[in-house]
Amino acid sequence: MGMTDVLIVGAGPTGLVLACDLARRGTAVRIVDRSAVPPRTSRAKGPNPRSLEILDDLGVAEEVLAAGSAPLPMLKYRDRRPVAEADPWADSAPSPDARYGRGWLIAQWRLEGILRDRLAGYGVRVEPGREVVGLAQGCNGGDRGHVDVTYADGPAERARYVVGCDGAHSSVRKLLGITFEGTTAEDQVMVCGDVGLAEGVLDRTRWHQWFDEDGAVMLCPIPGTRTGWWIQAGPERDGRGRPLAPTADGFRRLLARHTALPGRALTRAELLSTYRVNVRMADRFRAGRVLPAGDAAHVHAIAGGLGMNTGIQDAFNLGWKLGLVLAGHAGAELLDTYEEERLPVAARTLDLASERLRATLEAIRRPGGGLDAAITPDTTGLGVGYRWSSLAAGGRAPEAEWPGPRAGDRAPDTPCADAATGAGTRLHRVFAGPRTTVLGFGPGSAAVLRETADTYGGDAGVRVCRVYAAHEDRAGAEPAAVVDDAGHAAVAYGTGASGDTGAGTVVVVRPDHHVGVLAPADDARSVREYLRRLHGTGRSAERSPGMVDAVR
Repeated sequence: MGMTDVLIVGAGPTGLVLACDLARRGTAVRIVDRSAVPPRTSRAKGPNPRSLEILDDLGVAEEVLAAGSAPLPMLKYRDRRPVAEADPWADSAPSPDARYGRGWLIAQWRLEGILRDRLAGYGVRVEPGREVVGLAQGCNGGDRGHVDVTYADGPAERARYVVGCDGAHSSVRKLLGITFEGTTAEDQVMVCGDVGLAEGVLDRTRWHQWFDEDGAVMLCPIPGTRTGWWIQAGPERDGRGRPLAPTADGFRRLLARHTALPGRALTRAELLSTYRVNVRMADRFRAGRVLPAGDAAHVHAIAGGLGMNTGIQDAFNLGWKLGLVLAGHAGAELLDTYEEERLPVAARTLDLASERLRATLEAIRRPGGGLDAAITPDTTGLGVGYRWSSLAAGGRAPEAEWPGPRAGDRAPDTPCADAATGAGTRLHRVFAGPRTTVLGFGPGSAAVLRETADTYGGDAGVRVCRVYAAHEDRAGAEPAAVVDDAGHAAVAYGTGASGDTGAGTVVVVRPDHHVGVLAPADDARSVREYLRRLHGTGRSAERSPGMVDAVR
């Protein structure tokens, strides 16, 4: 039986992001999905700013932006008449430390298509029609464990690790016996679908929202289509008050009741589904060599659009850890930090989404209230960090009044210039690709950067980058150096006048853009110990990519 490094079960956004991240590392990855054809799922309306940063790192952000549209102002109606307009993103703009000031509208099936194409560029394709029905973990001595995977039909296979990205009804989670604690609100029901409306009957520059005492209809134009709209609505109910399943005729009746549109304006309806508010979370995110991610690990209220985004961010947290363990650089215990970091984030996301749903349900009772009540700075994803993590324990802790990020926080993105060419770039461009980055601010950081380059140069997955202040002498600047020409990096990282004092600061940035160590430049030991934990001892181990199996 052949062995693959990582088998990903489920080819939605979470599984595809993880597969892309692993494939670009050269990891032997396979991705299977029970659907015979890629589902045209449309419920998730697009990536938030943090997910856009991840998609940028994977090299697909420009394509995603081109295929979608900026989020739209919301036009709200009562008794069929427009009563208020709100643009919750009006004040959201890119800032020096965050390139993406707002999320983006794109149909989920379109985003998945872009990610599948990127994955195919690495020679990996989704294997459709493969339903996992059995998982058995085994060990053939030492750390050479594996998972035997059985399918409903076709040959079994063996993988070193399995990641369940197979949604809220995850087979992987159920096969592991992981509990999925929480609640389902049977009375909080919404019917959804993709519909066609006759051309010109509704302004496509607005997200239209009708909220009445006895129900609601929401219509948002689907980017990249001429007549396609996302519809969400309160369901029709039978004589006993039970919600009816969505149908095209049912949506026509809802339009006629709540909007000024005639029912016949709806020309087609597909991808119809009923959504119930589920708030559930797995009690663990790792069971030996099997790890759930995305909706398989947590589901929550739709408010704030956090579902797909939290899954994408799970995948980005897990991918680099699997990569380093499989390459033999880090011990398997590194995978414990996936649960340590992402389970508390999932718990907080459940609370946040439930609170945003409560605020929205309260807002729509009043004329002029709408879905803008669900949008807050918390829903951008940019503030999510892991200060509690054991991976945030390295280095001397900054003083209480330290103005920059702390270990565990998202590493700020800032504009800068390539020291050699003067071309404009950004720190997240420097970080992009599956490597750990060591930033050095101030002349005092040169020694640590040199030691790091000597130890981990080549293929060990670590790069160094000297960040020069605008006034610093750059004679003999290292090839990958950048210039903080406008001073944004010094502000964002709190390094202030390090260029003047001759002291310096060293920042170790993990492959997922989070700060691992932030330390004075004379604290080389903290940097050394942190890198050893993630990347082994570097060149002294004399490992080459061809020897990966020998050290597993």
